[in-house]
Amino acid sequence: MKQRFGSYPRVRVEGGGRGVVGQAGTVLLVETASKTGLYRAISSALETWRKPRAVHDPNKILMDVTLTTALGGDCLADVGMLRAEPGVFGPVASDPTVSRLVDVLAAAGQRSLSAIRAARAEVRERVWQLAGEAAPSAGGQVIVDIDGVLVIAHSDKQDAAATWKKTYGHHPLMAFVDHGPGGSGEPVAALLRPGNAGSNSAADHIEATRMALAQLPKPYRRGRQTLIRCDSGGGTHEFVAWLAQRGRWLSYSVGMTITDAVPAAVLKVPASAWTPAIESDGQIRDGAWVAELAGDVLHGWPKGMRLIVRKERPHPGAQLRFTDADGHRLTCFATNTADAPIAKLELRHRLRARAEDRIRAARTTGLTNLPLHDTAQSRIWLEIVQLALEVLAWLPLLALTGKARLWEPRRIRLRLFSAAAHLITTGRRRYLRFAQHWPWTDVITAAIERLDALPNPG
Repeated sequence: MKQRFGSYPRVRVEGGGRGVVGQAGTVLLVETASKTGLYRAISSALETWRKPRAVHDPNKILMDVTLTTALGGDCLADVGMLRAEPGVFGPVASDPTVSRLVDVLAAAGQRSLSAIRAARAEVRERVWQLAGEAAPSAGGQVIVDIDGVLVIAHSDKQDAAATWKKTYGHHPLMAFVDHGPGGSGEPVAALLRPGNAGSNSAADHIEATRMALAQLPKPYRRGRQTLIRCDSGGGTHEFVAWLAQRGRWLSYSVGMTITDAVPAAVLKVPASAWTPAIESDGQIRDGAWVAELAGDVLHGWPKGMRLIVRKERPHPGAQLRFTDADGHRLTCFATNTADAPIAKLELRHRLRARAEDRIRAARTTGLTNLPLHDTAQSRIWLEIVQLALEVLAWLPLLALTGKARLWEPRRIRLRLFSAAAHLITTGRRRYLRFAQHWPWTDVITAAIERLDALPNPG
């Protein structure tokens, strides 16, 4: 008896199909941008650059590129994906028209950047209000994670330079609002820098934080209810002092470099002062302890700063470091939070690793490389990337439930956006009928219903 292994059905392929829409699930992004008021806000922001007799509105062009980037496109020409489906996305500008708009916005410099950023901040406040208990600010605190991203350049682009990882490109500094364990996160700042920009530049961290705070609703632009979290790149005297400055009073959790004084101070901590570290589920972290350091190691740092150190047994096979103490791997961070156990503060700081998830999502959403040559153009591209990431974050926040809220962009594209549908017109209305056998059709239709139930922007 002959057995067949791994066979596929044989089908004949031909063109000429009608009424079939590819990437039909992208209608979720279209509806999200509409209900959040993003279309209206961007339209007002770009009013200055709208020509009286222009066929294509700058707002529509910019949003088309945003949707393309959210779908995984990594250059302006990928907008052709939307142009191929006029029944869903309407008229889409040609590639030269799209390029001309980017050039115009790049030439405007800070004016266009400020206009786009103001529109994003306006929409963000509305989205958080619509999200209610699911909003990042629902718990009374907003957490902003700051981290650098290496973007490789494969050609000699403006301001590209050798990086500390022996590569070549740019080193943007980005900030993300953390949505917590039940969600993902959204970008609030992207500071374009040359590839040789330092990881611990206090001036760049201050500028990135300023940009991030300007994106938050007004009650969170200063005060202890906003937590700035970053790795040891932000552990400089200037940056920590700026965060704690009078009139700003921001909370912070900043990684610190292990200097020679830290291991010496750790060895003086009595055994009774060490507290077991904990995991996110509240269980004790095996082989890890935390303690607070005092004395000379705090000399020269702002008043009220606490220095918390964690010692942990190295994993099997790990190479020992000069900064290890008594055979334990050391990490430490600084914070000005005074009303919480140090084990919880250490866990809170360790959750900064969620920023790596946001960076991974950004790399798959237009940040694999910077496709344009000039620095001014690259700044516009970074704004487009942030717009795409925001729409991808607001969609789960407002319309998805359960495990789907935790899906990263790549999974959302494969399961939701890539779904095909049949476009029909009846009763002067257009309908998209998704395949009944598609496993995630119910997720798509339920999300559309939730978005439809939201109030229209007034």
